[in-house]
Amino acid sequence: MKYFSIAEFDSPDAPGSGVNMHQELLELLDEMREIYGKPIVITSGYRTKEHNASLGKNASNNSSHLKGLAVDIGIENSNQRYEIIRIATLLGIKRIGTGKGFVHIDIDNSKPQNVNWVY
Repeated sequence: MKYFSIAEFDSPDAPGSGVNMHQELLELLDEMREIYGKPIVITSGYRTKEHNASLGKNASNNSSHLKGLAVDIGIENSNQRYEIIRIATLLGIKRIGTGKGFVHIDIDNSKPQNVNWVY
C-alpha cells in the first residue's frame, strides 16, 4: 500500500488484526487516496466479533467489517463526503453507507449491490 499502513485497519482490541483486510479493498482505498489527493482517515476497518458487539445496536452481527470487506472513512464536512462518495462510485464500489461523520464503503458481494443507505 502506498498511502496507508496496515495498522490503520486494526480492530481496537486486536493489534495486528488489520492483516485480515481483503487485498482488493486495500487496493481500492489506495486508488481513492490517489484520486482524492488528500489524506483519508480510516475510523473503522477490520473488527473482531467482540469489538463489533461492543458497538451495540449500531453494528450488525453480519457486518462486512468482520470479514475485512468494509471500512468507515472519517468525514469533516459535506464537501468531503460528496468527494469520497463520488470517487468510490467512480471506482465501482456498489455498497456505500452515509453517516454524519463517516462514509462506510464495502465490497461484500454476498450482500445487495448498488445500494446507498444512511445511518
